[in-house]
Amino acid sequence: QVQLVESGGGLVQTGGSLRLSCVASGRTFTFSNYAMGWFRQAPGKERTFLAGISRGSGSTYYADSVKGRFTISRDNAKNTVYLQMNSLKSEDTAVYYCAARLGPLLTTKGSFGSWGQGTPVTVSS
Repeated sequence: QVQLVESGGGLVQTGGSLRLSCVASGRTFTFSNYAMGWFRQAPGKERTFLAGISRGSGSTYYADSVKGRFTISRDNAKNTVYLQMNSLKSEDTAVYYCAARLGPLLTTKGSFGSWGQGTPVTVSS
């Protein structure tokens, strides 16, 4: 079982930036074997995929809504995945979750077996 803890959320003005972090841990766990993803859930809406990074080569994939503004990266030595968010908009307001998947990167919510508790992001104008 993998435990995930997100941090870095908060209040930011429109056009600003935030960097989210997610630290992974577990008893028998090799971070580099896991594909990692970031999702978000706004009030009253479904949890949706934003960005993912594969195990191994670290290939990345983004939802159209954040492509060009958000960047996902990972540091396998620190068991950490990051989400750099730039040019934030009010519609980016949500709770942001990281997720881990043992195996290749997929983008569906149900394909990820481990989730963090979420970190809230509020973008104000």
